[in-house]
Amino acid sequence: MGLLDRLSVLLGLKKKEVHVLCLGLDNSGKTTIINKLKPSNAQSQNILPTIGFSIEKFKSSSLSFTVFDMSGQGRYRNLWEHYYIKHRRIPILFFANKMDLRDAVTSVKVSQLLCLENIKDKPWHICASDAIKGEGLQEGVDWLQDQIQTVKT
Repeated sequence: MGLLDRLSVLLGLKKKEVHVLCLGLDNSGKTTIINKLKPSNAQSQNILPTIGFSIEKFKSSSLSFTVFDMSGQGRYRNLWEHYYIKHRRIPILFFANKMDLRDAVTSVKVSQLLCLENIKDKPWHICASDAIKGEGLQEGVDWLQDQIQTVKT
């Protein structure tokens, strides 16, 4: 990024561009989360299962996100490792989605089941969410935005 680009980002004339990898099990609500984060006039009314991957864009108050939505189907999971940079201090955001379901597990329990406390080399956060209603999504994006702005790349 050149000096003029940095200056325009600092002055708020241009948003910093970030790439996000969205991973999760099949039918966990990844595409619905991403869709709900887009402006209402850009949201799709029909969400279909992702085959392979798709690329979506949305903006927050200070960042421009490009999201790589990876399929959660078993046959595509071996591709995940090709998109994730292991040895960088990249923040990880977990959504404990579908909290509207009667038998949903709390975000604390999800954290325990996934042993998230063992992640010591990267900042992480977990948010309870209901992607259909949009609940919990902004909290996650706000946390991610704060983390990205503080990470030195």
